[in-house]
Amino acid sequence: MLIDVPQHVSRRLNQECFCITVDHANLRGALANEVGDAQSIAALMAARPHLFSSTPVFLPAVEISEMLRTVRAIEAVAVLPAYRDAVLSWAPESAGYDPGPLGIFMGYDFHLTDDGPKLIEINTNAGGAFLNALLVRAQRACCEEVDTALARSGEQEFESAVIRMFENEWRLQGRPSRPRRIAIVDDRPEEQYLYPEFLLAQRLLGRHGFEAHVVDAGQLRYEASQLMVDGKPLDFVYNRLVDFALEGAGHTALRAAYLNAATVVTPHPRAHALFADKRNMTVLSDEGLLRSWGVLDETLTALRRIPRTIHVTAENAQQLWKIR
Repeated sequence: MLIDVPQHVSRRLNQECFCITVDHANLRGALANEVGDAQSIAALMAARPHLFSSTPVFLPAVEISEMLRTVRAIEAVAVLPAYRDAVLSWAPESAGYDPGPLGIFMGYDFHLTDDGPKLIEINTNAGGAFLNALLVRAQRACCEEVDTALARSGEQEFESAVIRMFENEWRLQGRPSRPRRIAIVDDRPEEQYLYPEFLLAQRLLGRHGFEAHVVDAGQLRYEASQLMVDGKPLDFVYNRLVDFALEGAGHTALRAAYLNAATVVTPHPRAHALFADKRNMTVLSDEGLLRSWGVLDETLTALRRIPRTIHVTAENAQQLWKIR
């Protein structure tokens, strides 16, 4: 859990605070209450003993600000025609279609270093948001500094922000009103480590009037220009697959529905191609190339939080290994 605190306080806490700040009984109770099945939740948690960390990581406000600057810089570069031409040149065919949505729950992974945060990965199917929102409720203060930090968590805004995000994706694809039936889709979802999160998402969406289902991608059917599950049409797919291009044999129905705009799919292949393909880091960390595209100095400075990334090939692999 990341908690916004002043820099000097965060350093001291990260070095010296090893207290257990999670009330696990409270956490299990909150999860069971959300899902409505205490027995099933007990079994799920027993099989996932490390789903939640017992101790927090304290993050100073200045580093949060630095991370946000880097995210904004990436998003500014991502709209440039030259950048899109570069990264779409190695993208799959499905990424050529632009449905409109931005991609729900985009994740930017930073490592904390002595020189500040460093971006190491972008994820378009990032997990953990629903779990962390629940985790906040089970935090307990072990000292005055932690009590101060916990008061700034802002978890009450989470639920309304999620609903706004879903509705915005719907509108960005030119759909009126709001979706009625939403599927949270993955391969064999009940076997996924983050399956408890799928259940939390389902309940949250249900509280706001959506008919939400957790669906195995293999159960989807594309019939009569509609994406169907159990004979019912789906309006919206919250996509948790790691088949980012939707090229897998079991994903043909979802791919067809996506490419034919039969349903809103988010995140989608284009979002992954523009942001999360690891090869994109070679572009985002190449200051000379970005400067030749007219990227502003302020943006270039923010992008220095991305370590210089080089595409490994058969020709340079040996040399890179030597200087690692």
